[in-house]
Amino acid sequence: MTEPLVTPTSSPPPLPRAKPQAMRTRGGKLIIVCVLAVLMSIPAFLVFGLLMERTNRADTVAREIGGLMGGRQVFMGPVIAVPYTNPGKVAIDAKGNRTVGAPESGTLIVFPATGQATAATKSEVRARSMFRVPVYTSDIAFKARFDLSKVQAALPAATLNWADAQVLSGASDSRGARTDILAKVNGTALTLAPSGYGQQAMAGTGDEGGGSMDLFSTPVSGLTPDQPVDVALNMTFTGAEKIAFLAFAKTTEAKITGDWNFPSFGGGFLPVTRSLPRNPAVAPSQGEQVTKKGFAASWSVPFVARGMPAAVDMSQLSNLGRSELSVTFVEPTNPYQSVGRSLKYALLFIGLVFLTYFLFETTSKRELHPAQYILVGLAQITFYLLLLSLAERIGFDAAFAVAAGATVLLISGYAGLIFSSLWRFIGALGAFSLLYGLIYILMRMEDYALLVGAVSAFLVIAIVMILTRNINWYGREPFGKLSEEN
Repeated sequence: MTEPLVTPTSSPPPLPRAKPQAMRTRGGKLIIVCVLAVLMSIPAFLVFGLLMERTNRADTVAREIGGLMGGRQVFMGPVIAVPYTNPGKVAIDAKGNRTVGAPESGTLIVFPATGQATAATKSEVRARSMFRVPVYTSDIAFKARFDLSKVQAALPAATLNWADAQVLSGASDSRGARTDILAKVNGTALTLAPSGYGQQAMAGTGDEGGGSMDLFSTPVSGLTPDQPVDVALNMTFTGAEKIAFLAFAKTTEAKITGDWNFPSFGGGFLPVTRSLPRNPAVAPSQGEQVTKKGFAASWSVPFVARGMPAAVDMSQLSNLGRSELSVTFVEPTNPYQSVGRSLKYALLFIGLVFLTYFLFETTSKRELHPAQYILVGLAQITFYLLLLSLAERIGFDAAFAVAAGATVLLISGYAGLIFSSLWRFIGALGAFSLLYGLIYILMRMEDYALLVGAVSAFLVIAIVMILTRNINWYGREPFGKLSEEN
């Protein structure tokens, strides 16, 4: 029995190679990379939310510690409160009947003609867990001279009760008092006590809004409109983060000194002269002097600039809050502002790293998967988490060095591994080191951050355009060229 003949068959012809699809071209790949860069900025917003939570926690701790020390203190120098009575208003009805209303009473606040305020502060830092709050102890002195001869003109029809006049002063939080408030009125020693007027709501300046002020008073006798009155006050208070005076006189001179090296001046008026530590390489601005340590600032507020009359009703005293002269004690180790500034440029830096990887891909035979770009983007997002968590523990500069060094080594080493090239690793290491150096500059140069970021982005785009000028973005043969495939 013969076996059937088996006819040998030839191997099946190879399947034709699929032509590059539109999304597989270099142009399509660049679009994918750009979309991925935008999508990777979403986790950056989540990190920004975490940053806001830590910032709010730090603010809460600052208020708790500050509350124990008296908080952000604002002081008002001596004024004189004089009770007054206005005669009742006369009313005439339609029939011509004349009626007199009940007398009206109130309190007239008389501001001194001239006033001087001085404060000498000694600072320290109180910490709870990782949060730090600058606090201070301040010796405060006021001097004021009153001219009572024209006070009656403020209320011509009123009767002023000079026998019940009082000297008033105020502070934001009486819990910060460390000594009694001692006064001398025309040489007579007196002590101020919590006032029967209670707290006085005060209008505020800037973004902080208003607040309240605890009032202190002492009765004074023998005041007459025809004699000037000299008043001196001395007190010692503690506070946190800020100390301020109100322009309590028609013409107010104020001076605040301290040993804190990072003051910020604000309020309704800026200081006329100021001295503070400054980099010797930077020329001081007008009215500024350089000191080795600490600060000093002085203000001069004339009557016209203060915007209030020489005497007002007690209900108008709150308007004095707009004349604040303040110094804020800035905590330089607070990392949240710098980290927040860097997060604003997260999309830019993620895009630059992706562009670098894309340039490596277009100049090599290795094609990267979008998942690999996502891994690189996640490594950059983790940089911000490392920076924030380490900065709370070891300080911003050290934290940036650790977080940036680890991230640069990671994404540079990854480039060397996936492209199997030592030169790619070296190139990526240099490029990413420059990039993270730029991040550090942006976080430190607050005034020039936008300019540096904009110029850097322009230069990078220009470099990418030059390096990719000869790339065939369509990924197909030029028109007119005969295909060699048959």
